[in-house]
Amino acid sequence: MAGGNTLAATLSLVAGVAGTVQIAVMGRLGDRIGVVAAFAFAAVVAAAIGLLVLLAVRRSLAGFGHAVDQPAWMWLGGLMGAIVVLTITYAGPRIGPTATVAVFLVGQFAAAVVVDRYGLFGLDRIAVGWPRIAGLALLAVGTALVLKR
Repeated sequence: MAGGNTLAATLSLVAGVAGTVQIAVMGRLGDRIGVVAAFAFAAVVAAAIGLLVLLAVRRSLAGFGHAVDQPAWMWLGGLMGAIVVLTITYAGPRIGPTATVAVFLVGQFAAAVVVDRYGLFGLDRIAVGWPRIAGLALLAVGTALVLKR
């Protein structure tokens, strides 16, 4: 892997670990203060961290202000992030972190295949051959096994 790809893969691995920790922690917080309150608290913390990072890197909030000038579909990232946090806060304590991650990954992989195939959101089209379809099928079978207790 080239340097940029190695960093991207490493950060993706770190994000995967962070996501599992997030499921466990948010589930516990949701149990204590309520799912919606935990979700709202996490959103405020994430927004504060995001603004601090933007200030540290750019020494300005200008990029934040320009976001409202972009096409509305580009705001879906925020909506999708909210759906993810709210869902894992609810699902984690009920089906456990392993099952939550497994089901999440099946949904994520299936959506990614569609995004790749049709080049949605301005991305390049990527062919979807039998290896990807087989991978998705195996992931679905694995998820079904994980859901059996």
